[in-house]
Amino acid sequence: MEERPTLEAIRRAPKVLLHDHLDGGVRPETIVELARDGGYTDLPTTDPGSLRTWFAEASNSGSLERYLETFSHTVGVMQSVESLTRVAYECAEDLAKDGIVYAEVRYAPELHTSTGLSLEQVVEAVLAGFAAGGRDHGIRVGTLVTAMRHQARSMEIAELAVRYRDEGVVGFDIAGAEAGYPPTRHLDAFEYLQRENSHFTIHAGEGFGLPSIWQAIQWCGADRLGHGVRIIDDITVENGAPELGRLAAYVRDKRIPLEMCPTSNIQTGAAKSIAEHPIGLLRQLSFRVTVNTDNRLMSGTTLTEEFAKLVDAFGYGWDDLRWFTVNAMKSAFIGFDERLELINRVIKPGYEELKQG
Repeated sequence: MEERPTLEAIRRAPKVLLHDHLDGGVRPETIVELARDGGYTDLPTTDPGSLRTWFAEASNSGSLERYLETFSHTVGVMQSVESLTRVAYECAEDLAKDGIVYAEVRYAPELHTSTGLSLEQVVEAVLAGFAAGGRDHGIRVGTLVTAMRHQARSMEIAELAVRYRDEGVVGFDIAGAEAGYPPTRHLDAFEYLQRENSHFTIHAGEGFGLPSIWQAIQWCGADRLGHGVRIIDDITVENGAPELGRLAAYVRDKRIPLEMCPTSNIQTGAAKSIAEHPIGLLRQLSFRVTVNTDNRLMSGTTLTEEFAKLVDAFGYGWDDLRWFTVNAMKSAFIGFDERLELINRVIKPGYEELKQG
């Protein structure tokens, strides 16, 4: 019988990450140094170890206000070209150390202009950090530029995504509170991106239910769903037999990728526990499920640890982990030939080697 994948073995597996926020994965040591160098004085503590603990406690408090406060500190120290480039470089390094071979990392350029940087300067600083980190650590990182759904700059950010798409920006996203800020508020940006043959994902179906998912797909034309966990609300299970509603069936049949973030979903109340996370049923029903970290600092997690939690909860083996990884690579916003090369030359051989032991 095949041995269950261990944490260390999973770390060596070639993995793919599609949903990760740049401002949600900064090293505590870096936050302290950048705060000191940039004159940011609002940190709750300047001891890196205590700061890591503070982030974990605030993120697990069940209070949305405390959870959102964590981002004010990471964004607060990411307001210069140098800080943005450093954080992006370190992100690439950390992901590579976790065995990730391809990642798409998102951030909202509009949040990094409070000391006078232009949107273009922000994008170029992040791209430079990812390019250098990718070269030095053997990982490819594409960026998604995100517009905040409660603001009115989505068209500007969508135009940035198109302008920099040949330099490493692979797509667009909207993020922020779902309730009260439906995706259709930004319909002009999504229609523009479609006319420009551009890729985009939409945060939907986490803080708000099925209407959010329906709008993201049927009104806005999203290529992928950020989270999408509430699609489970359109699936009923009677006597052990699952029945899909029309929206759930459409999402499954059209192979619309779901960017699932198990630990983060528990923190935000979208799921009760890993064992009860909808990912188990969605995997059984062959939805295009992918596994992601969301905010590595706030969730105190890595993609390796997310996979290990699923192995413990659902008894997954190497074939399951490879399935999630291939799903993610198929769903990436880069060329089909590039995706296929990583699947056939890196991912499948890597998992085969680990399976053989």
